[in-house]
Amino acid sequence: MKITVLAGGVGGARFVRGLRAACARRWPATGADGATGVDAHEVGVTTSADVTVVVNTGDDLWLAGVRLMPDFDSLLYALAGVNDAERGWGRAGESERVAGELREWGVGWPWFTLGDLDLGTHLARTSWLRDGLTPSQVGERLQRRWPLGVRLIPATDTEVDTWVRIDPAHPDAAGRDAIHFQEWWTRYRASIAALGFEQRNLEAARPAPGVEAAIAEADTVLLAPSNPVVSIGTILAIPGVREALAATAAPVVGVSPIIGGRVVRGMADACLSAIGVATDAAAVARHYGARVDADADPAATQGLLDGWLVDEADAAVVPELVESGIMASAVPLWMHDVDRAADLADAALDLAFRLRTDD
Repeated sequence: MKITVLAGGVGGARFVRGLRAACARRWPATGADGATGVDAHEVGVTTSADVTVVVNTGDDLWLAGVRLMPDFDSLLYALAGVNDAERGWGRAGESERVAGELREWGVGWPWFTLGDLDLGTHLARTSWLRDGLTPSQVGERLQRRWPLGVRLIPATDTEVDTWVRIDPAHPDAAGRDAIHFQEWWTRYRASIAALGFEQRNLEAARPAPGVEAAIAEADTVLLAPSNPVVSIGTILAIPGVREALAATAAPVVGVSPIIGGRVVRGMADACLSAIGVATDAAAVARHYGARVDADADPAATQGLLDGWLVDEADAAVVPELVESGIMASAVPLWMHDVDRAADLADAALDLAFRLRTDD
């Protein structure tokens, strides 16, 4: 079984941890002695399923001379079991001595703290990049440290940092008409109205090696409940990714990041408002659109989704989504722990199986 997931950071990491556990229950790996994989709650969980995660790179940035890839690292740490589960980002047991020194020297952003352990990752990445490795090659090397049970691939090797267009007359804009996404998100908590989002160098970007093949060869493609605009949206905007999704024979199933008209985490509502999409599970599904048979209806607008999971609180929208061509189902979406995340991943896999059977 080959499964490909498109994912952002914290929400994506929770979903992929659940998917890894669900896969271990469904398709446990068997060793030479006949023993199956370790307990699904532990790092190093093994499964015979081949899981690839295509990770958003739009949040990436250069800061204090090092290259940061926040979403990739959130997934890496969570799957390795070394993440700070309380904060939802960074390493467990962090210290911030270097960050304090950087502030004294006036280097970096004082409101964007780099933990000492996390900084070790950034220094290693930057060293390898300067040695000539690509981001995807660096990502492969970083994953050798821990048994993750899945493969992480950055969506592109091109730097496509996201910038947020803002009104230069805003009191916090200092005359600027655009600021880096991390400043808008972390410093201002999306309090400055976004006029739009721009991924720099996007026209020159191509999917990283392995991304298109992972989509084309998958038995199931899943869209994690990550930010539809700046996480999943950035991946989809990379030339070649949307086309690969349209062409794959695998069912494409997404999970709503909206529950009962509210975002599950972060400020995705501010992102959705900026592109004219309501903070609503059905609206996000319509934003992605229904995947259609281009041969049967050449004039139809090509969307992405075959299936869509909404929370039980949004069950009322299921009939309208089915009518629009998206097979929808209402299930519990809250991922409070690995067991519930695994149940959600199971529901996504079940919906994908139904879609394959119906075909």
